Amino acid sequence: MEHIDVLAKKLWDYHHVNHELKPADIIFVLCSHDLRVADYAVELYKQGFASLLIFSGGIAHKGDLIETPWEDAEAQVFATRAMVLNVPEKNIIIETKATNCGENVLFTEKILKEKHIVFDTIIAVQKPYMERRIFATLKKHWPDKKIMVTSPIINFDQYPNQEISKDDVINLMVGDLQRIKEYAKKGFQIEQKIPEDVWEAYNLLIQYGYIKHLVL
Repeated sequence: MEHIDVLAKKLWDYHHVNHELKPADIIFVLCSHDLRVADYAVELYKQGFASLLIFSGGIAHKGDLIETPWEDAEAQVFATRAMVLNVPEKNIIIETKATNCGENVLFTEKILKEKHIVFDTIIAVQKPYMERRIFATLKKHWPDKKIMVTSPIINFDQYPNQEISKDDVINLMVGDLQRIKEYAKKGFQIEQKIPEDVWEAYNLLIQYGYIKHLVL
């Protein structure tokens, strides 16, 4: 399976945008099944990158590769984790209705407007294989904002764990690469250039059967 790993790592590397982080007005956490994202966001908060943590995510997935094991909304679980890690509740905002990336942005923006919170710089935190897609989505909705995207610092070999297998990670990366291309066509994201070798790896992985997260 070594050749599969070589192809998968091409996608893994492409999905990372490798932004240099600087202090921002908000840390915007797009929640999921992976609590390592919450832990990393708390690290950034404690390092002083921003004084406000925003968690966005409802109960978005049932019966797919990224279904959560919780009854509560993703954002509520992430926020609880942050408070257990000693982030004051007053420094946390929770958005619990979003079911996709676009809604993460729109519903969070509504809450921030209601709270009269002005922001120009954002650190967005997501899973490693979703960095580029999140950047493309946020830039579509907030073209004038300074957006930095980051994720837990974990390499491809270390990312799979008891909650998510390597095969599932590869399926998810293939699906997210497809979404980067197709969602730009639909106007959901800004367009991102996909290098030829990355697209070739994507097509080969599809031929090997990694199709579980594709948009039909």
